[in-house]
Amino acid sequence: MASSPSLSLLSAPRWKLSRRKLSSAVAAAIPQGKETVKTMPEFDFKGYMLSKAAAVNRALDLAVPLDEPRRIHEAMRYSLLAGGKRVRPILCIAACELAGGPEALAIPPALAVEMIHTMSLIHDDLPCMDDDDLRRGQPTCHRAFGEPLAVLAGDALLSLAFRILSDPKSYPSDLSPPPSRILRSISELARYVGSEGLVAGQVVDIESTGLSESVPIDRLEYIHLHKTAVLLEASVVLGAIIGGGSDPQVERLRRYARCIGLLFQVVDDILDVTKSSQELGKTAGKDLVSDKTTYPKLIGLEKSREFAEELNHEAKQQLEEFDREKAAPLVHLANYIAYRQK
Repeated sequence: MASSPSLSLLSAPRWKLSRRKLSSAVAAAIPQGKETVKTMPEFDFKGYMLSKAAAVNRALDLAVPLDEPRRIHEAMRYSLLAGGKRVRPILCIAACELAGGPEALAIPPALAVEMIHTMSLIHDDLPCMDDDDLRRGQPTCHRAFGEPLAVLAGDALLSLAFRILSDPKSYPSDLSPPPSRILRSISELARYVGSEGLVAGQVVDIESTGLSESVPIDRLEYIHLHKTAVLLEASVVLGAIIGGGSDPQVERLRRYARCIGLLFQVVDDILDVTKSSQELGKTAGKDLVSDKTTYPKLIGLEKSREFAEELNHEAKQQLEEFDREKAAPLVHLANYIAYRQK
C-alpha cells in the first residue's frame, strides 16, 4: 500500500508540483476531527447556497435559449440545466465578494466555469472515455441525444463559455470590470482548460487506467489536481480577479482552491466505494469496475479520510488573513465539500 500523500504540492506555484514532505509544524497544526466552523460568525449556509444557486440557474437558462438548430441547443440545455450542486459558480461568486466585488460582477465567469464543467462531464461520459450511462440522476447526454450531438454540445458550451467571459456586454454596464481583469481571466481559464490543465489530467488518467502495476501517488495527485481540482481552482481565481483582488489575495485564494479541489476528488473516491448509485445520482463503483486508481485503492479508506481532513484544514488556513465574515462562505464551502454525501 502506498504511503499517505503530502500537502506540500498544494503550495507549489501553478502546476509545478513539489514533493517535499509536509512540515512537522503544519502536520502538528492539523486538528484530529475538530472543526473551526463553530468559531465563525453565525452564517446561514443553506440559505446562501440556495440563493446563489437560484441566481446561477436563472442566468444559465437565459444564456442558452432554444435557438436554431434546435436540437443542439436542446442537448446543451439538457446537460447544463440538469441540476447539480453549482459548487463551482458559487465558489466564483464567493471569491468575488471576498475580493470586494458584487455578485452581479461574478455571474459571467461563474457561468463560464459551469459551462466548461458541463462540457467536461459530457465528454467524460462518452464511450471513448468513461462510457457512463448516468449523470445527475438522468441518462447521460450521449444516451439521450446520440454521440455526435453530445460531442458537439460540449464543444458549443466551451465556445459559449469564452464568449460570455470575454464580452463586456455580459457584465452590468455600471459594474463592468477593467479590460485588464477580463483579459487576465480569459488567459487563466484557457490555461486551466487546455493541455496544461483539464486535458492533461484526462490524458494521464486514460493512460493510467488498467495498468498492471500500481499507479504511484504522485501521478494520482497529478491526475486529480488537473482533472478535478483545476476547475474548482479556476472558479475561485476568476472570481477573485474579476472582483478586484490584489495579487497576494489571488494567490492565497488559489492555494485555498487547490486544497478544496483535491479534497473534492478524495471525497468523490470515498463516496464511490461507500455509496449506492441511487444515493449518488451517478454510477457507483465505476472506478472499481474499470480498474481506475483511486485514493482508497492506493492508500486505503481510512487514510483517505485522514487526508481529506488535512486538506480541509489547510484550505481554511489560507483564509485566515481575510475578513472572517466575508470569508465565511468559503469556509463553509470547504466543509460542505469535505462532508458531502453525494
